[in-house]
Amino acid sequence: MGNLTVFDCIVFLFYFLLVASYGYWIYKKKQSKNPDTKDFFLAEGSLTWWAIGASLIASNISAEQMIGMSGNGFTMGLGISTYEWMAAATLLIVAVFFMPIYLKNKISTMPQFLHQRYNGTVSIIMAIFWLGLYIMVNLTSILYLGALAVSGISGLGFFTCMIFLAAFAIVITIGGMKVIGFTDVIQVFFLVIGGLAATYIAVNLVSSENGTTGLWAGFKFMTTHHDDHFHMIFHKGNPNYMSLPGLTVLFGGMWIANLNYWGCNQYITQRALGANLNTARSGILFAAFLKLLMPIIVTLPGIAAYALHQKGLFQNEMLGADGVLNQDKAYPMLLNLLPAGLKGLSFAALTAAVVASLAGKANSISTIFTLDIFKKYFSKDMSEKQLVWVGRIVIIIAMVLAIIISPFMGIDKKGGFQFIQEMTGLLSPGIFAAFVMGFFWKRTNSAGALFAIIGGFIIAFAMHKNWLPFADWSTIPFLDRMGWDFLILIVGMVILGYALPNEQKGLEIDTTMFKTSRSFAIGAALVIAILIFLYAYFW
Repeated sequence: MGNLTVFDCIVFLFYFLLVASYGYWIYKKKQSKNPDTKDFFLAEGSLTWWAIGASLIASNISAEQMIGMSGNGFTMGLGISTYEWMAAATLLIVAVFFMPIYLKNKISTMPQFLHQRYNGTVSIIMAIFWLGLYIMVNLTSILYLGALAVSGISGLGFFTCMIFLAAFAIVITIGGMKVIGFTDVIQVFFLVIGGLAATYIAVNLVSSENGTTGLWAGFKFMTTHHDDHFHMIFHKGNPNYMSLPGLTVLFGGMWIANLNYWGCNQYITQRALGANLNTARSGILFAAFLKLLMPIIVTLPGIAAYALHQKGLFQNEMLGADGVLNQDKAYPMLLNLLPAGLKGLSFAALTAAVVASLAGKANSISTIFTLDIFKKYFSKDMSEKQLVWVGRIVIIIAMVLAIIISPFMGIDKKGGFQFIQEMTGLLSPGIFAAFVMGFFWKRTNSAGALFAIIGGFIIAFAMHKNWLPFADWSTIPFLDRMGWDFLILIVGMVILGYALPNEQKGLEIDTTMFKTSRSFAIGAALVIAILIFLYAYFW
């Protein structure tokens, strides 16, 4: 395969066969004679805490991180890691406050929550929004960036790689959430080992190019000579301030982005919704610890690529098709430096990240469409087995659509990771407002939820296009725009809550639900202590 040696191909083939055969074994071992939708979509009662935690990370870490975040590491440095480290803190909040509410109220899908808390109109509108977002932003960007990287490493054609990745993901996804959850454990293993290998080689190369040896020497050189790439908090004069506006990453819009993603997102919560509370919390805590490790794998290689590029290396390799520097070329360029065997392992890691994320996203698309739209509005009398087959067909259709539209989405214009964050940010304030107010304020009504979901998108889009008065919104960072959007929505929801009759559709909530086990509390305290140290050290 193109730039891969025979040894690399053997390593990759081993990974491919291992995932495929293990997935098939899980599928046959846990196959039900009468498969139902809860079994297929949620793997109810089947996933262990370590499978849940690994699956959360495997589904989250994909091409947008491996390629996009490494690219942002190249341009802005360690600061982009705030998405990873703040996610670790967010996961703790989701485990303590969100999961008990979902599990106590027997929530299987996010639109089901909206239907149960508000009404069918809110549910169907949000289901359509989610399907559009998952297919047109998430699936397309994962496929596009993944194919870009795989093509650059393997030498195969771009569209050939895209079809291969989609087909591989379909094979895993049609086995249901059990197969996805357990194969994700293998995917995470390859992701971490292969990712660390790429980081090791990149930092060592920085060291050798500057007349020293060893990882520590390479790291010290980068922190000394490229200190601007090792700050977590950007000030207004920083050229990257519009992407990461100062303390907003600690106290503002970053919380909205993260809490919406980790707590109100079918794609993520689906991994834990089929477990009991203790298992779900343990899995989410495990994911929080893995999140602390991710910047070493996804950001540090990009910083190393920047250091090497500043030394005059890889000037042509970093150019896009238009002859302009393309930050998303950083990670694929580094992988091409790896020796035989390690290159195959890192290629497998990248493929694992892309395929696992595609599989998780496709399963969520299938779940929402089948359970929240098709079953309710088109075929209430279909058997569980027939609905499972509908779900499988939807998976294939979603992948085909993503392949067709991905080249036209402008993913390459500002870097893949930022593209996803900004597009998702158009919906995040409204979704999160509808959920958090629905959780904790009983007077929140359906009119308020509709205002949040539809109005929130309209306000965010108007800000994005600079159509709103009172400010030049084009000069305001998108994370700050998310914060303003969220505040406007909360005020509107409170006004509607008092202006209209109380619908009395609160959830079943008992404060004892939020009490955690001693082991979880200790683990959570350790995560928080590590985060405080990291932000203090790299402020």
